[in-house]
Amino acid sequence: MKVRVNRGLCIGVGNCVALAPRVFRLDLQNKAVANDDSMVEEQVLWDAAQSCPENAIILEDDQGRQLYP
Repeated sequence: MKVRVNRGLCIGVGNCVALAPRVFRLDLQNKAVANDDSMVEEQVLWDAAQSCPENAIILEDDQGRQLYP
């Protein structure tokens, strides 16, 4: 599974950072950035994506098909 952030939608709430700090961080613009997601359980990625109030976290399968949102 791959994770990416739509920075245009991100408002910097930080739920993703709280739930998956090994994957997400907030940058100097207070926008989420996705780091390496290879060592994190998929359920953690799903929880982080679903916690985003703006649906800015996008989950894709290994073939690039969008799974969420």
